[in-house]
Amino acid sequence: QVQLVESGGGLVQPGGSLRLSCAASRFTGDSYAVGWFRQAPGKEREGVCCISSSGTSTYYADSVKGRFTISRDNAKNTVYLQMNSLKPEDTAIYFCARKSSCRSEIIFGSWGQGTQVTVSS
Repeated sequence: QVQLVESGGGLVQPGGSLRLSCAASRFTGDSYAVGWFRQAPGKEREGVCCISSSGTSTYYADSVKGRFTISRDNAKNTVYLQMNSLKPEDTAIYFCARKSSCRSEIIFGSWGQGTQVTVSS
């Protein structure tokens, strides 16, 4: 099974930026839609955004629209999440997962370690 590894999180002040990466453990020759999710303390995991297998279509939760940008480099088996104008409400552990399509609620594989994003002054 292909594993996804998240990285790039850290501590940043409100209004700052971070770039997260989601890298596949190995090349399979197949491309999937990839979604970013986050889970804040005491809350359920929520979808943040998603990018189609080709990279043509992207989707964003209203809470991050206009601030976050998802992209992918299929040659590197990596999906990125550029996070700008960060708010304290963005503080959470961020996870990525493969899906058959962005509209699917079913993810492939299991959740990884995630990467911690903390927005605080």
